[in-house]
Amino acid sequence: MNRYDIIGDIHGCFDELSQLMIKLGYTMENDIPIHPEGRQLAFVGDAMDRGPDSLKTLNLMFRLQDTRKLIYSPGNHCNKFYRYAKGNQVQLQHGIETTVAELEQLPSKERLFFLKRYIEFYEALPLYHTLDDKKLIIAHAGIRENLLESTNRKKIRSFVLYGDTTGEIHPNGRPVRRDWAKHYHGQPFIVYGHTPVREARFIRNTVNIDTGCVFGGQLTAIRYPEKETISVPSSQPFIADRFSEFD
Repeated sequence: MNRYDIIGDIHGCFDELSQLMIKLGYTMENDIPIHPEGRQLAFVGDAMDRGPDSLKTLNLMFRLQDTRKLIYSPGNHCNKFYRYAKGNQVQLQHGIETTVAELEQLPSKERLFFLKRYIEFYEALPLYHTLDDKKLIIAHAGIRENLLESTNRKKIRSFVLYGDTTGEIHPNGRPVRRDWAKHYHGQPFIVYGHTPVREARFIRNTVNIDTGCVFGGQLTAIRYPEKETISVPSSQPFIADRFSEFD
């Protein structure tokens, strides 16, 4: 049976990611994190934006992908940066501006190479991962059980990237989301992130492990199948109003 260490939204917090991997027992071999017991890293997405080291974080994901060790479920920030990399018009706000600022520090050839590599990276990703004989699902913003057997890729894509949105907007500009996990009755254990909570939120057969590292919370991993959480504190300033109303 494969055993996984699934890490929440990193958002460019590479130092905290490095600390968490060490705490989980990984060592770097040829710039790839390896566990002595054969455990595998997995990620709920949004490796970039907002934090200080998006490019460094993404380069690690590229190396994992190149060595066929990547388990990564893309998030809304991943999708927005993909659209930017493809040359589409996107608003440089809500976090992507920090990644673009890092890119602009690179020489032109390196910048173009990075964007090309990111396009390849993103296009190879599934919308979500189904592991351990369908007992474990990793999806960035989660997924309702009725979508697990759906063939409606558009609906699945919207849910796993953005969550169960209502179309309304909070006064602070964030979309209003339904608490889908509260009503989940599926059999697979779902690990997700996307909406920051102060502590890993276990409800029904799901867990939200985005503990708001980039907003001064923690970077959290959940070990599967043990369902044990391990965290490291953030070095970023704490911003209380960025944490979920479901917290």
